[in-house]
Amino acid sequence: MKRYIGFLRGINVGGQKKVPMSELRSLLMDIGLLNVKTYIQSGNIIFDSNVGSVEDLNVLIGKSIFGRFGFKVPVLLKSVIEVVDILDKNPYGDQEDLDANKVYFVLLFTKPTKESVIVLEQEEYVNEKFKIAKDCVYLCCGQGYGKAKLNNNLVERKLQVEATTRNYRTMKKMVDLAV
Repeated sequence: MKRYIGFLRGINVGGQKKVPMSELRSLLMDIGLLNVKTYIQSGNIIFDSNVGSVEDLNVLIGKSIFGRFGFKVPVLLKSVIEVVDILDKNPYGDQEDLDANKVYFVLLFTKPTKESVIVLEQEEYVNEKFKIAKDCVYLCCGQGYGKAKLNNNLVERKLQVEATTRNYRTMKKMVDLAV
């Protein structure tokens, strides 16, 4: 049995793709996932499964959500160890920034090309710092994420990969709930 942390992209944002968490938990249990938990309304899930691969689980969850709710939702699954590793490698550990909700993790669904990383690394954004890793863009937004130019959509466009963004509090809480 393996424990996973899942991040669903783009649900319950601005009235689009509404997925009540109680229905999501029920759906995930119906397809055989165990010990299912959700955290806040933005598509954060924790569960246990015996399914053989992450790819199989992604397909199973994605198809099930489409079947129940009628729209596609990108699903990013990580092991607890992978999420802990992402948190441990966070270069923006200043407690004031963490407390002020200025630190974000743009989680990448696939590894970007070297070329796209080089191009993005050369860019500068006022009041924003960022570091690109193989599976995450670490972001510190001096004026908060709502005013950030380097947001999820821009990262996706520049790196040519799908991504979903979570703040430090959410990432930390997901690990706390999973262990």
